[in-house]
Amino acid sequence: MPVADVISVFFGCVIVAAILFDIFASVIVPRPIRSIVMVSALLRRYTWRIWRFAFIGVQPAQRREVLLGIFAPFNMVLLFCAWVFGLILGFGLIFFGLRSGIHPPAQDLGTAVYYAGTSLLTIGYGDFVADSGVTRFFSIAAAASGLATIAVVLTFLFSLFASFQRREVFVVTLDARGSSPASGLALLETHATLDLVHDLPRLFQEAQTWCAEVLDTHLAYPVLCYFRSSHVDVSWISALGALLDAATLAIAATEDIPKGQAFLMHSVGAHLTFDLAKYFGLLAEPNVLVERSEFQAARERLRSVGYALAGEEQSWETFCRLRSEYAGTLNNMARYWAITPAQWIGDRSPLGSSRHEA
Repeated sequence: MPVADVISVFFGCVIVAAILFDIFASVIVPRPIRSIVMVSALLRRYTWRIWRFAFIGVQPAQRREVLLGIFAPFNMVLLFCAWVFGLILGFGLIFFGLRSGIHPPAQDLGTAVYYAGTSLLTIGYGDFVADSGVTRFFSIAAAASGLATIAVVLTFLFSLFASFQRREVFVVTLDARGSSPASGLALLETHATLDLVHDLPRLFQEAQTWCAEVLDTHLAYPVLCYFRSSHVDVSWISALGALLDAATLAIAATEDIPKGQAFLMHSVGAHLTFDLAKYFGLLAEPNVLVERSEFQAARERLRSVGYALAGEEQSWETFCRLRSEYAGTLNNMARYWAITPAQWIGDRSPLGSSRHEA
């Protein structure tokens, strides 16, 4: 076999192996894998930067959310096309190197790619036929890869949308309790106004389960982070921030809310924030991101709805210590995914004034 044909087969095998590894790591392995050969991560990262830059300044907000919300489904379609095209190209290079084993022989790379496409998609027109052992093996391998890719992707899509729906059920439910966009202070105020302070420990307990599921699913399938809620001013990131702020205020500022579940919520929520931000390179230095005057105003609002407050100085110190564990990182996440600004959660400047990139 000529050296050029050996090189063609080698690079074809490399491309096929890289695509199959990407599919395996992205869909089957239930944990994040970082690799320079993963097409899915590169495609998601760079297309989001372009998409975000193009649409973050669109007004009104409803139109902007629609356009930003299209990204995740579009990215899935684009990724599937990239996988299929990559496999066709890889097998095309292999068949071009083995063209003497195809009848009639493939005269050029385009013909070899065409044969690879008909094999991968199991179309089988019969105008080209493999008539050697090695070529037949790769023909069967191409057909098996195509069938497996389609089956795995369909299963992947059902799993993604199921995880997205479970996430959004809690987010929409929280929206009724914590205003829109979600706010930890508003969450505590609503519970006091509706005489539901006794229900806060149960909410924090349910939120821990929600955080654990989001952490598990969004690290296993990072594209879920880009799926936006169907409602304007509602976001899983703002919901997470509201829950963390509510737990932090309950621990630091109040005396009549049981602290146990609030501490656990803070721990699990901060863990979720740290792990996701670490994966996407969005970690920030410890920062409270709240002025002392804002905290004092929040205390007065809590007092006005009936909460018993702890001492101001001790409350401020505890609040700063707890909030610095997640605030800066959560702010980076909010800016990166362009969520609607909310009190204490995310960049409080209007969307469009900052085009932060991670």
